[in-house]
Amino acid sequence: MAFSHDALRLGRCGGVAAQHLQDAFHLPALNTSVGKARRRVVTMLREWGVDSRCQADAELVVSELFTNAVRHTDSVKICCDLQIVGARLRLEVTDQGCAEDEPRAKVTDCDEEGGRGLLLVGALADEWGVRPDETGRGQVVWAYLSYGRNGG
Repeated sequence: MAFSHDALRLGRCGGVAAQHLQDAFHLPALNTSVGKARRRVVTMLREWGVDSRCQADAELVVSELFTNAVRHTDSVKICCDLQIVGARLRLEVTDQGCAEDEPRAKVTDCDEEGGRGLLLVGALADEWGVRPDETGRGQVVWAYLSYGRNGG
């Protein structure tokens, strides 16, 4: 469920606004869904007033995680959740499983076409990791990115 930027003004606890900004969506596990996921994430972050640096980082992270889920699993759909948690953005991309192994960053030769995605995720994220999904078949790859507010 997507909330507007106005949700930041909802709920105060000890003078600190409780931030309940969250969005979740799923797309078919197709190459064309990668661009749709990027656009959806950037649109939501703009609406929430997240700074442009974090938007760009989130766009790249979601692109890499969606691409990996499409290429390396037999998923029918890929799910994405994003949520503001304190001063950080939490991104999760969930596949339906049957990946060859757990996602991990690896060093590749300069001439190789792929294989650098999770290295980029690791460089951009405050932290990231992998856990099983609720079914135990798929995987959730998550990342936290620090963000600032536009105009303030």
